[in-house]
Amino acid sequence: MIRTIIALCYLAFYFIISFPMFLVEKIVRSVSGSEKSMGMACSFISWGFLCVKAIAGTRLTVIGKEKVPEDEAVLYISNHRSIFDIVLLFPLLNNPTAILAKKSIEKVPVISRWMKVVRCQFLDRNDIKQGLQCILNCIRFAKEGESVLIFPEGTRSKTRDMGEFKDGSFKVAQKSGCRIVPVAVTNTDQIFEAHLPWLAAQNVTIEFAEPIDMKELPAEEKKHIGEYVHKLVEDMYIRNRDAVN
Repeated sequence: MIRTIIALCYLAFYFIISFPMFLVEKIVRSVSGSEKSMGMACSFISWGFLCVKAIAGTRLTVIGKEKVPEDEAVLYISNHRSIFDIVLLFPLLNNPTAILAKKSIEKVPVISRWMKVVRCQFLDRNDIKQGLQCILNCIRFAKEGESVLIFPEGTRSKTRDMGEFKDGSFKVAQKSGCRIVPVAVTNTDQIFEAHLPWLAAQNVTIEFAEPIDMKELPAEEKKHIGEYVHKLVEDMYIRNRDAVN
């Protein structure tokens, strides 16, 4: 219970200090350009997430981060277990990184404002045209050098198993030429969702696989890229899940 109370107090503090930081970001953007303002926003968001991680008592093991290229945009493809996936993942990603998130997050005050600064896209699953535009925007971001994080299951998995990956997510890599980095997050659902409304200290593993260049894949694997990447993520997830449990 004490962790949850501290977390709520911290979120109130973060919301309050965000308002002057919005002004700072606006000044940085007008003086130094959007690239500098996005870098500042990513640093501020990462700092906030790291504080939440510490308050939650999460013990994080990161595997394979050295495999991720630092000098190019990539498409991160991750399974989705919890709202804590983004909290723990974002500080590990090469900045700037845009996230393809569900539309409802756009209604969250302050958080959505920061996400818009780093060009996150809010996907309405009931609007096919809007969803296509989100993907097109992500393709453009990747071409401009900004990485993209997508959870291709479309929603958090409510069971121990992973859901299917939606093929549309991979258009970002197909059209921009960026490499795909499969990511497996394990045990994040045990931090909050399994103990609602309380936070619980947990061991969490995040593993990054070798980047995939679609141009180098055989034709059959290109054709079924969703299934191919799903298998890679699933293997990492199951291995780490069994190790944690």
